[in-house]
Amino acid sequence: MNGESLNIEQDNLAKLKEQFPNLFTEGKLDWEKLKATFSDDINFSNERYVLNWAGKSDAFKVLQVPTTATLKPLPEESINFDTTENIFIEGENLEVLKVLQKSYYNKIKCIIIDPPYNTGSDSFIYPDKFKENKAEYEKTCRR
Repeated sequence: MNGESLNIEQDNLAKLKEQFPNLFTEGKLDWEKLKATFSDDINFSNERYVLNWAGKSDAFKVLQVPTTATLKPLPEESINFDTTENIFIEGENLEVLKVLQKSYYNKIKCIIIDPPYNTGSDSFIYPDKFKENKAEYEKTCRR
């Protein structure tokens, strides 16, 4: 002991970081992430290098809503179902991650998410058809 009283702020920040590591950026509490996690008022205005996309604020709102979904194993479609350490899960990305979070927090080494390209859905806002014929390709290459 060094005779100093407890630094309550640092102690609380350490507890918060242990429970919510995603709220910290470069070792400091990110107030916008804190507000987005515990509030309906989500607005990322602080400019810095971040991953942004259309609908990010809505995704944070959906993230806060608890899920009642469950995962259904399909042993007959699996390889070595009883002994494998790898699992293939098919489903809506955010919903599946929310289901996994409680049971597998800090236990999963890697998650690979295949984005929903080429869905054919009219509501998908990003271009997902990149087909071109040989003439179009050659025209692009000459530029």
